[in-house]
Amino acid sequence: MNKLVNLHEAIATIPDGAVVGLGGNTLNRAPMAAVFEMVRQKKKSLALVKTAGAMDIDILCLAGCVKSVDAGFISYESEYSLARHYRASVQKGLVKANEHACYTVISALRAASYGIPFMPVRGLVTSDLIDVNPYFKRITDPFTGDPVTLVSAIRPDYAILHVHKADIQGNALILGPKYEDVLFSRAAKKVILTAEEIVDEGFFRCSETKADIPGFLVESVVHVPHGAAPCACHGVYGLNHESIRKFLTIKNDSELPLYLEVCHV
Repeated sequence: MNKLVNLHEAIATIPDGAVVGLGGNTLNRAPMAAVFEMVRQKKKSLALVKTAGAMDIDILCLAGCVKSVDAGFISYESEYSLARHYRASVQKGLVKANEHACYTVISALRAASYGIPFMPVRGLVTSDLIDVNPYFKRITDPFTGDPVTLVSAIRPDYAILHVHKADIQGNALILGPKYEDVLFSRAAKKVILTAEEIVDEGFFRCSETKADIPGFLVESVVHVPHGAAPCACHGVYGLNHESIRKFLTIKNDSELPLYLEVCHV
């Protein structure tokens, strides 16, 4: 089945209010072309899920697309400092931040991928997060009597992942660090892939290299070279520092259309 569509068509399937998982990690292989398209389409009330986000979460918050974020870490983790639009949105009460440890996001996604309602997290014993994040509950282990923390499953309606190679059936390969992208593909109800390269249908059948993401999990595939830019994509391109710095000078959402136009994204 040919699942190749254009970027507008793929993102148009995401309704307002959807739970959306974003692949990549901080400024590495984030699905930025898809994020920019969500901004263009003026998506609203999205519940974003990410272990460690940066510009992707920041720009969606600036554009007013977000109602909540479940994440362990949101910051540029580099010379670019904090994600100030995300922070301002949370401080103003525009976005609800469900703060996790990165591992509890992973645990929540694992629970979803296994089809179970929650996952015990051994390491989260004493933390204020347990009291403030509605996804956490503390119970007594029925076998030992010790306290144990549970994290509720998070099953995204859509996971948007940027990959190195994909065929038109949705089989996909990620080179270098995979982060939580493979897990997202198992946990989400639907998966949208943006790909640096579209390979022929015999690529995975005729190679010792097997797909990280099987096509039957994938809803649509979009050919988007430089689809992670201005973030980096392992082995293909690094950070576009000029573009990131330009974004960080933006003060309000009225400046976003010009930024997207100038950056040709």
